[in-house]
Amino acid sequence: MKKDRLQKSLEIFGLQAVIDAVHEGKEFDKIFMEKGLNTGLAMELRALLKEHHIMFKAVPIEKLNRLTPKDHQGVFAFVSPVNFYQLGDVLMQTYEDGKSPIFLMLDRITDVRNFGAIARTAESCGVNAIILPKVGGAQLNSDAMKTSTGALMHIPICREQNLHHSLKYLKKSGLKVIACTEKSDTNLYDVPFVDPVVIVMGSEEDGISEEILELADARTRIPMFGKTESLNVSVASAVILYEAIRQRQLED
Repeated sequence: MKKDRLQKSLEIFGLQAVIDAVHEGKEFDKIFMEKGLNTGLAMELRALLKEHHIMFKAVPIEKLNRLTPKDHQGVFAFVSPVNFYQLGDVLMQTYEDGKSPIFLMLDRITDVRNFGAIARTAESCGVNAIILPKVGGAQLNSDAMKTSTGALMHIPICREQNLHHSLKYLKKSGLKVIACTEKSDTNLYDVPFVDPVVIVMGSEEDGISEEILELADARTRIPMFGKTESLNVSVASAVILYEAIRQRQLED
């Protein structure tokens, strides 16, 4: 597992600068390239990104000009402030450490402040890893880092190409999938969390995708007693994680 997780820069631009960053093994949140850019360095960068399975988005030059007034040469990249872990490595290490895995998967959660707050709680609860999608998840940027109060430097983050495939892998590895969703009549406090588990949280707007819900071994909801119909996703995550910790402490 990677140990040196802190990156020195959050933004880089210029073709050679981004090429060098790829060669150095930097982790990227997003890369924007000018549509139709076909210079020699641009083609070299696209080939390099393809080789390293790094995604980029083709955008109008106006978007790049808004990102920086400097000479960007048609490319602008957001570098992640932390490196990412391989899901299999974290799972193996967790079992080798004699722990019962508790993973947290975030499906379609894009708000960086919610993500940072969730990471802060997850790290406090001893969650072994947070699992995010490579596409359609929150940016791991300075706002997320600030909201997490540094927790993102201490909890493994796994960014997966396909959450559906990742859940299948975790299920085969002995983890139960528990989805927190309003599409359930099962009270949170009636669901066991003492076994190896991956807890899935969805966005407040869209919830958990149907293909992810289909893999759930259990669906549960947080009981609500007032007129408010739902909780902020970071608050909901905290409620569920601390119920899991409560059950595990009683089991010890």
